[in-house]
Amino acid sequence: MAHPALRLPSSVEPSLPDERRRRGRGAASNASGRFEPLERVEEDDGWDSAAELPPFRTEVALETARTAITRNDSPDIGFDRSINAYRGCEHGCIYCFARPSHAYLGLSPGLDFETRLTAKPNVAELLRRELAAPSYKPRTMALGTNTDPYQPIEKTYRLTRKILEVLEETRHPVGIVTKSALVLRDLDILSRMAAQGLAKVAISLTTLDATLARQMEPRASSPSRRLAAMAALKEAGVPVAVLTAPIIPALNDHEIDRLLESAAAAGAEEAGYVLLRLPHEIKDLFAEWLLERHPAKMRRILSLVRETRGGKLYDAAFGKRQTGEGVVAWTIGRRFEIAARRLGLDRRHLKLRTDLFVPPERERRAGGGAQLSLF
Repeated sequence: MAHPALRLPSSVEPSLPDERRRRGRGAASNASGRFEPLERVEEDDGWDSAAELPPFRTEVALETARTAITRNDSPDIGFDRSINAYRGCEHGCIYCFARPSHAYLGLSPGLDFETRLTAKPNVAELLRRELAAPSYKPRTMALGTNTDPYQPIEKTYRLTRKILEVLEETRHPVGIVTKSALVLRDLDILSRMAAQGLAKVAISLTTLDATLARQMEPRASSPSRRLAAMAALKEAGVPVAVLTAPIIPALNDHEIDRLLESAAAAGAEEAGYVLLRLPHEIKDLFAEWLLERHPAKMRRILSLVRETRGGKLYDAAFGKRQTGEGVVAWTIGRRFEIAARRLGLDRRHLKLRTDLFVPPERERRAGGGAQLSLF
């Protein structure tokens, strides 16, 4: 129930699912997505019926995807193509900017996003077909741009590994962003590709406080395991970067120097940051989370976020959405830049090779000749 003395950014669920049912999850509610004609609200009828409901469990639906590669022309991100083998993410990061995408599936960006997932088992097959297209021109393929390629269900489905196998076979460059130590499972492929200038990995590190990490990112690897993963990648010859994202004013911004120092000691060679982004439903989800986990800091944090977004909780304008604006955003940016420069993490981003690319053989008809493709 919302505290009467607190003003939330907009309508926040007045009644949340029982905490016992959502233990180990990030979001506190499961409100309907913005495209749904009806709104779901869970209410206690006074008979303690919520205690009889089962905990939220991870469910995975299989999707026959039509394409593997997603293109974008956003001017403020460093890639123009990516692959997402999964929809939704079991890590449950409360701040995840991908949460609103679950609304396109008719699901909630809240608890549904981290419990009702989708896997694309044919993604590697589609990738092979798309790389074989005569018009295809290689540039770095990004993995981990929407949901984490090494979230827990990757242990079962191994779709990220299958993608990497195709990329290694075709000598196609790949850049990975993850907050999971599971990336070390694929160290064999990544080290071979890195030796040819074809692979690099960025580890997302938001805090060194294990308690805060468990609250914000309940099913992601602990900070210590992420640092250990950086060290192992570095030891294997894989270029490593650290991504301190998101920076949240009055919550983890004081850790910027220590985060970068720890990452540099573990082997990181580059660093980047993103200021907290709260598009669409994330505004209310984040406010609920603050109210439940850090009520004393809630007013201050939301006030500072507004200062970085021109008085709003979010501004999607290119050039502003990643770093914000105003004095607070400027101060965070300068602090990051100074620390990165001091630690040698401000060097130009490593550019991966594209000249080694070898297109996969196109499918052959039984009677000879290349198989025609619609893509």
